[in-house]
Amino acid sequence: MTHYIANLRDIEFTLFDLLKRDEILEKGPFAEVDRATAMGMLEEVKRLSEVDLAASFVESDRLGVDFNPATGDAKLPESFKKSYRAYMDGEWWRIDAPADLGGTVIPPSLRWAIAEMILGSNPSIHIYASGTAFAHVAHMLGTERDRNVARLMIEREWGATMMLTEPDAGSDVGAGRTKAVDQGDGTWHITGTKRFITSGDSDLTENIIHYVLARREGGGPGTKGLSLFLIPKFMFDHKTGELGKRNGVYVTKIEHKMGLNVSSTCEMNLGEKEPAVGYLLGDVHEGIAQMFKVIEYARMMVGTKAIATLSAGYLQALAYAKTRVQGPDLTKAADKASPRVTIIHHPDVRRSLMVQKSYAEAMRALVLYTASIQDEIVIKQASGEDPTKLAELEALNDLLLPIVKGYGSERSWTLLGTESLQTFGGSGFTQDWPLEQYVRDAKIDTLYEGTTAIQGLDFFFRKIVKDGGKAIRKIGKEIGAAAASGGTHADLKVQLGAALNEVNTAIGSMVGMAMASQDEPKEIYKVGLNTSRLLMNVGDIICAWLLIRQADVAAEKLATASEKDKAFYQGKIAAAKFYVETVLPHIAVDRAIIEKTDNSVMEIPENAF
Repeated sequence: MTHYIANLRDIEFTLFDLLKRDEILEKGPFAEVDRATAMGMLEEVKRLSEVDLAASFVESDRLGVDFNPATGDAKLPESFKKSYRAYMDGEWWRIDAPADLGGTVIPPSLRWAIAEMILGSNPSIHIYASGTAFAHVAHMLGTERDRNVARLMIEREWGATMMLTEPDAGSDVGAGRTKAVDQGDGTWHITGTKRFITSGDSDLTENIIHYVLARREGGGPGTKGLSLFLIPKFMFDHKTGELGKRNGVYVTKIEHKMGLNVSSTCEMNLGEKEPAVGYLLGDVHEGIAQMFKVIEYARMMVGTKAIATLSAGYLQALAYAKTRVQGPDLTKAADKASPRVTIIHHPDVRRSLMVQKSYAEAMRALVLYTASIQDEIVIKQASGEDPTKLAELEALNDLLLPIVKGYGSERSWTLLGTESLQTFGGSGFTQDWPLEQYVRDAKIDTLYEGTTAIQGLDFFFRKIVKDGGKAIRKIGKEIGAAAASGGTHADLKVQLGAALNEVNTAIGSMVGMAMASQDEPKEIYKVGLNTSRLLMNVGDIICAWLLIRQADVAAEKLATASEKDKAFYQGKIAAAKFYVETVLPHIAVDRAIIEKTDNSVMEIPENAF
């Protein structure tokens, strides 16, 4: 057996029992997919992930990337390339390709359920294989030339990267200094240095298309002056895809990371050795808006990766706790001759396992709930009806993305270290078990595609304030209705309603601080001190709501369930109860902290830190 265990039973429950995704199948844009087809896809990905993809997870971490600084070429371990080929040869890339370029149209909810298993078993495979998703963006936003590039990317399985970050700019993308000069023949020459470029080079594909943000001559300051260019590693024949000469984009250094070691994270130079020739995407200067199509996909992917890793860590910890014998039962601790028991009998281990279970299942529901909103967007786009409803759905998806990415990655990374690895005791700190690699690999998720702090700022200022609070009120109203619905688990719903009131009060306080900053600018510091806290609180509320909904479904099914399924449904009810009673009480404390925030920490002199 490899390291990975997929939780297909919970994926199926979340998709079809909780979110009723079978109701959108066999109609509209998803007319060719029925439930049997969807389950067949999931079952095959489960097998692929647990066997072929997971097989190289450990070795590829230990061997990492072999980089030749003289040529700027990166090579990957043979075992990893074998796993990658298993994914590509299975043609799972088709679920990201446009339909008219050979893509398979499936609901986003099914797509992200598939992605969870791939990302949980060997995340770098999914990351390297993102070229198809990048091609989709070029096909959607590009000219006829760009759409042809997208066709070649898919037909010839080329890789892709997104190049935003620069050494001196970091997350301040608008401070980037990479320059683009129009050559007057449909091409541009780009010069500059980028860093932290994921999949910057490898020997998995014959070519790589780099999506590069650069500032054209005459482009204004900040993000509005940036344009997006497609820059190939090798020039190519635009009809056949046959490769030509090397383009002037080279890896100068491979970053040595604490985890995700088979993913080549590169520093890259453009235009130093020879011109780096690029094509302006869409022949329009709308770089940041275009790149955000890629960023939104990447943020969904990163959050799903983090949550998938927590699920894998929990299932590893659960299996260990059921077999590791240590110590007597606590009720018999005084009797030195009492029999030793497996550690799952110990109270704190059970507490830890339930923390892991409840968060893993709640955040899986968070990902798939967000993806279900994306399902509805696709349906509305296909029908061309009700643009107002479409705009509401898009705003709700925008609201949820920083929660999936920021909340999902922060909670997963923390729990993998403090609970999943901890379950193993000292053994968890060794490489005998995969937990130490999970922890190392998962830390990047809080940093990738905007840190948690950036997600919090985006969530409050863009997704709440700029939106006028419409999307947050919409989901709050839905949660409030569930909290007031009574019936099964009425006590948990009362607690959900109370916590929702606390979050709404906190949002109101922070909006008040933001408004006060118009007269007293330093009041905005109080908001900045609490945006990450608010992001976590809203994530907790949504997860509690989804867990209670799961518990209600489980309670309905429990009466007629088979013996095999009874324990599953009992676990759903137990997870909701545990989560509501142990997580939600903290929200009231956080609300009080937000209300009492002052600027004293901002007034401390730097040398006092």
